[in-house]
Amino acid sequence: MKVGVIGSGSMGSGIAQIAATHHCEVVVYDLHSKALDKAKAKLEKIMTRLVEKQKISLNEKQAIIDRHVFTNNFDDLGGCALVIEAVIEDLKIKQTLFKQLEDLLDQTAILATNTSSLSIASIASVCTHMERVIGLHFFNPAPLMPLVEVIPCVATDHKVVEQAKQIMIDWGKTVVQAKDTPGFIVNKVARPFYSEALRIYDEGLASIQEIDMAMKSVGQFRMGPFELMDFIGNDVNYKVTETVFKAFYNDPRYKPSFTQKRLSEAGFLGRKTGRGYYDYSADNHPPKTINAPQAQKIFMRIIAMLINEAYDTLFWRIATKKDIECAMQKGVNYPKGLFAWAKEIGIKNIVKTLEELQDHYQEQRYRLCPLLKQDAQSE
Repeated sequence: MKVGVIGSGSMGSGIAQIAATHHCEVVVYDLHSKALDKAKAKLEKIMTRLVEKQKISLNEKQAIIDRHVFTNNFDDLGGCALVIEAVIEDLKIKQTLFKQLEDLLDQTAILATNTSSLSIASIASVCTHMERVIGLHFFNPAPLMPLVEVIPCVATDHKVVEQAKQIMIDWGKTVVQAKDTPGFIVNKVARPFYSEALRIYDEGLASIQEIDMAMKSVGQFRMGPFELMDFIGNDVNYKVTETVFKAFYNDPRYKPSFTQKRLSEAGFLGRKTGRGYYDYSADNHPPKTINAPQAQKIFMRIIAMLINEAYDTLFWRIATKKDIECAMQKGVNYPKGLFAWAKEIGIKNIVKTLEELQDHYQEQRYRLCPLLKQDAQSE
């Protein structure tokens, strides 16, 4: 199978590596020769490391590299059965690419976008044959993260959905399906992990270190919200938050924080720039202690919002309960599924936390999902 990947950044390169590892001939297209050279060098380095760790043999390393073709000639994508676009989150750029792809490729080829927050229908709208356009949302780093969200748009053919799912399964991925709504599953459900942490900080109720410590000590999250935003990149995380907020007609539940906006504007993007919520140029953020009652209060506020969001995602039939649970564990490494967590904590306790927040703030941000309320009544 010949697969095309548009964009040779970390995501595009990662997707190409997965495809080549699973015996596909891969064409990596990028406008910029320097970006392609960088991607080639990175692939060589990764493959060498895998050989050193005895994950693959020298012959396998060479075979994977040989299955890659790096090119800045768009026509080299001709003959691909599947093309996955992984460029910047700009609708016009993506639409231009998809129009070009439709003119170049056979009508049976699947056109996929790796967008994390844009409408699949909007991207597909420029195509005459919208039925072959689909979202395949990988998570970074793509070779290591097991999850792929498969997102059909309103026009996507059922056969294309099943084909795309099977290809992802053949590539060793865990597949979940989501409706074409802002943020899909993971980026919708995960928003409160960041936004409520920022809200607590903005109000001066706890420090960045205290919030991170609370989520790690009480919730057993691998990284706190601020550590994770610095890891993802504040520019990327803020852009997704802003996109989801606007796409949901400015629903206050997804309202971005000025703190994150100002950090992004200042270029304090996190680990990749050496400074974000933490300064990575020096060891100036040692582990901080936090008293148990405060940690529990912070955790309950954030987890209640996450659980409410998971229920909302189920309520609007964006995905099944099983896929929501799977997506949050496999896509962002949550210690457990949010519905399971709700049962463990007690759904009535989650409802009580949200009702207290809404009573205090008088904001729609804290409104209860009807399905969560219903489950609390039957608990």
